Amino acid sequence: MPWRRRRARARNEGDGNRGSYSLFGEILDWMLAPLLFLWPISIIATYDVASRIANQPYDNALSEQVLALSQLLRSDADGRLRVDLPQSTSRLLRADAEDTVYYQILSPDQGLLAGDTEIPALDGSGRLPSREVYFRDGEIGGEDVRIAYMAVQDRPGEDGSFTLIQVAETRHKRNSLSARIVSGVLLPQFAIIPLAVLLVWFGLSRGIAPLGRLQGLIRRRSPGDLSPVDPGTVPEEVRPLVTAFNDMMGRLEDNLQAQRRFIADAAHQMRTPLAGLKMQTELALTETDPEQVRASLARALTGAERATRLINQLLSLARAEASSDKVHAFEIIDIDELVRTAVAEHVPGALAKDIDIGVDSAGQRIDMPGSPVLLHEMVSNLVDNAVKYTPPGGHVTTSVQQSEDGQQVIIGVQDDGPGVPAEDHERVFERFYRVLGSSVAGSGLGLAIVREIAALHGGTAFMETPPEGRGSCVRVILQRGKAPSFYTHG
Repeated sequence: MPWRRRRARARNEGDGNRGSYSLFGEILDWMLAPLLFLWPISIIATYDVASRIANQPYDNALSEQVLALSQLLRSDADGRLRVDLPQSTSRLLRADAEDTVYYQILSPDQGLLAGDTEIPALDGSGRLPSREVYFRDGEIGGEDVRIAYMAVQDRPGEDGSFTLIQVAETRHKRNSLSARIVSGVLLPQFAIIPLAVLLVWFGLSRGIAPLGRLQGLIRRRSPGDLSPVDPGTVPEEVRPLVTAFNDMMGRLEDNLQAQRRFIADAAHQMRTPLAGLKMQTELALTETDPEQVRASLARALTGAERATRLINQLLSLARAEASSDKVHAFEIIDIDELVRTAVAEHVPGALAKDIDIGVDSAGQRIDMPGSPVLLHEMVSNLVDNAVKYTPPGGHVTTSVQQSEDGQQVIIGVQDDGPGVPAEDHERVFERFYRVLGSSVAGSGLGLAIVREIAALHGGTAFMETPPEGRGSCVRVILQRGKAPSFYTHG
């Protein structure tokens, strides 16, 4: 039944299992459960109606007998009552093959005038309206009886006493008639209900057949076919599901296209340093002059370093994108300490270029949930990018602070290099994009990785021109408490 099915599902979900169930069975349960619930109520109501119907003709017969007995009352000259009841009439009253009939004529002054003493006395019968027949149920000798009674005024026109006339009859005929009525009504139901269940099952099977056709349509598709399903070919109730499915397929197609472009761009970017490395190695093998061999090997080393840098950047981007599969667990991080550690790793390279590098912070803990590996990679890319594009004698400043309401953590890296035109501020975050005219070697992936990691932490990254009008500044704004739900918080 539906409630049992739901309890089973609840137990499965509590154990970490989804617990499958049949939509066909669920609908069938909810259609049959009210029927099975109402059927006993129908039987009770049918029995009550049958009892009323069975009582009516026999009550009329009892009423006629009471009235007939009332016609037999006579009053003597001295005012005493007597009953003129012939023997034949008495036998006629008791002439019933199925039920036992009792009658009683009782005067409050003279006692029992005629009939049987077994009929139960009537409470408060002294003031009953004259000539009105009433009915009640009683018991005689442990057997249920139906009693008709009437009060007859002894002296019409005077406020005198009343003589009580009662006729009682056992209920055999009534019960037999009620049983025949109930069986006549219910017996066809035993054939109709299974037929109704069969018709409901058949109707449901036909009703959910379009779901089977939709399943077959999807199963027959090739793995690469992500085209939408025509909502017009499915029932109206299923269209929202098909629309949501089409929307998901569209997003999946976009993701696959982005991956294809990424793989194509990565292959193109890898081809250049690898081709240069191969060429320099072949050139070194043909040289006989040690100095020329050394120069070729130095150029090959530079190419290898560029290829290594590109591969590391591609791996970082892939790791950031794989974070949605719980590769990294979130934990509470001191952002101020993380930024200082990441900047310290680039101090030797900055000093080698005579660049003044430093950190501007409040000097206190700034805690927030996040992935230490990814956030360190993000800050490292920002600082590396700034050091790379800042000329000797320049300045690189990394700042970290939190908003006044404490809901945002803001990380900024500012340099006084050549800067980036305002029209390119957004495009520098695209993969493999590099500003025209730049002579600095790079893969064009650093800022793309920064924005990807910021988005995974519920934040954003953007570039702006510093107030001094010189150089560039990249800011990352992380929102506290907006970590994606797929992360496991440590």
